[in-house]
Amino acid sequence: MKQDILYIVIPCFNEQDMLPITTATMVEKLRQLTAHGLIAPESRILYVDDGSTDATWSLIEQHSREGIEVCGVKLAANVGHQNALMAGLESACSKADIIVSIDADLQDDINVIDLMIEKYEHGCDIVYGVRRERKTDTWFKRNTALAFYKIMQRLGVKSVYNHADYRLMSRRAVSQLLKYRERNLFLRGMVPLVGYRSECVYYDRSERKAGQSKYPLAKMMSFAVDGITSFSIKPVRMVLSLGIIFTLIALAMFAYALVAYFTGRAVSGWASLIMSLWFIGGCVLIGLGIVGIYIGKIYIEVKDRPRYNVETELFQ
Repeated sequence: MKQDILYIVIPCFNEQDMLPITTATMVEKLRQLTAHGLIAPESRILYVDDGSTDATWSLIEQHSREGIEVCGVKLAANVGHQNALMAGLESACSKADIIVSIDADLQDDINVIDLMIEKYEHGCDIVYGVRRERKTDTWFKRNTALAFYKIMQRLGVKSVYNHADYRLMSRRAVSQLLKYRERNLFLRGMVPLVGYRSECVYYDRSERKAGQSKYPLAKMMSFAVDGITSFSIKPVRMVLSLGIIFTLIALAMFAYALVAYFTGRAVSGWASLIMSLWFIGGCVLIGLGIVGIYIGKIYIEVKDRPRYNVETELFQ
């Protein structure tokens, strides 16, 4: 029976310290899966260099020349993790039967790939890698992540709790995902929209073995905002609701002021007036900011620029 070709897509940005470790580990895993008859010998690791400024691409070229199971796609500029991942999925789609996406830091347990393939063979087109717990995270990161997933759930966004971008997808699932042409990518919310049969595998996340995290607090916050505003218009509706509430409060205060005036209990309220003005002004600015985010996204989408430009491809 013909075995399926597996491509493991790994986005990279300035990962020269981590790449030798990642390559050795992933090649060993790939050969193990091939030896057990789970995948075809043509299976490969596909690195996507997201505009790195260090020796990342040189290392990818070196590994490819050495004849090991490594391919590479070099993007012309840094376009962000989600776009780089999409570039890898698109490049691998025509060559692989199944595609696993994973980060270069090896914090995700690669041993569950066996279980992912098993679930795929039993009819699943999408298998999510889900963390059992967040013991390796700081208190702040753990609780902000929990808040993010709860907010997404409340806003009606379909997402898998404690799942990042470690997943297996069949070729047909990736083909359907590529039909989603928006520029503001949030793959954790987009993949469930494909709708094919899916399951989860659970693992414990480990510490990064080398290099530094490419997701500092500012990028994490930006990613969270992109995720929320790309999949829900509820924040805009909340602004409208706040406007109605404040209008009702203003009418009530006006009625109170009239009563106080005609009963002779009117007191100069300069301080309370100033505080109210600041408060309402702040709410108006927040509302304008939220609406502005959506207008900005519309602006980006209507220009319909390419998500990325491929500079070089290395395929064996």
